[in-house]
Amino acid sequence: MTPRIDVVLVRPKEDGNVGAVARLARNFGAERLVVVAPRARLGAEARRRSMAGLSLLLAARRTATLARAVAESDLVVGTTDMSTGRSSAYLRRSISPERLGELLVPVSGRVAIVLGPEDNGLSRDELALCDLLVHIPARREFPTLNLSHAAAIVLYAVHRARGPTDPETTPAPLELELNGREKELFLERTEALLARIGYPRHKRRGLILLFRRVLGRATPTEAEYRMMLGLFRSLERARHREEHGRQQRQR
Repeated sequence: MTPRIDVVLVRPKEDGNVGAVARLARNFGAERLVVVAPRARLGAEARRRSMAGLSLLLAARRTATLARAVAESDLVVGTTDMSTGRSSAYLRRSISPERLGELLVPVSGRVAIVLGPEDNGLSRDELALCDLLVHIPARREFPTLNLSHAAAIVLYAVHRARGPTDPETTPAPLELELNGREKELFLERTEALLARIGYPRHKRRGLILLFRRVLGRATPTEAEYRMMLGLFRSLERARHREEHGRQQRQR
């Protein structure tokens, strides 16, 4: 199940922001763009910034109020830069973008994601029309994000939560398959090399532990371990060639 997403911009004031949001809406599969009482011209700059989202921008609905914009919506999600965990502050109790994505995975119907104007955000009356709120955590001294940046974070979280269930999404990075056997073999070969080159015995254990910790943080795949093990094979071949050459010279 995939919800139909409307992106609703309330009183946007920057032409370019509207165009950028139209592009993002296209990137992440939103169905419609709705603009409430725009202060922006929605002219050349908006068209230039919209890129492949131009069709959404040109087809954007315009309404005078948020209530009209979300009249057909089954769920209205507002965004706010002010968040509180107090149980009594229902007007601004919010969830994270990631949690929103999780909530929408099993949902069908029309979902409106509402973003307020760049300068003041959504009003109290507009927040009261929202079924739930999303807050994007940021630094306390400057928590307000650019309109298009906020839209990108929320739309990405919703889109990403669908994962492999959405046939229209581009592939996510492949999962990394770890291989403990290859890791231990790499460490054994490393320890043998240290012994061969005369690395001090009392320092070997600490260095091997260091390698183990580094590899633990890096989480190499089986294929990557095999490539690194190839280094030891190359060193062995080089050593054999050197010994063979030495023997030939001694004859």
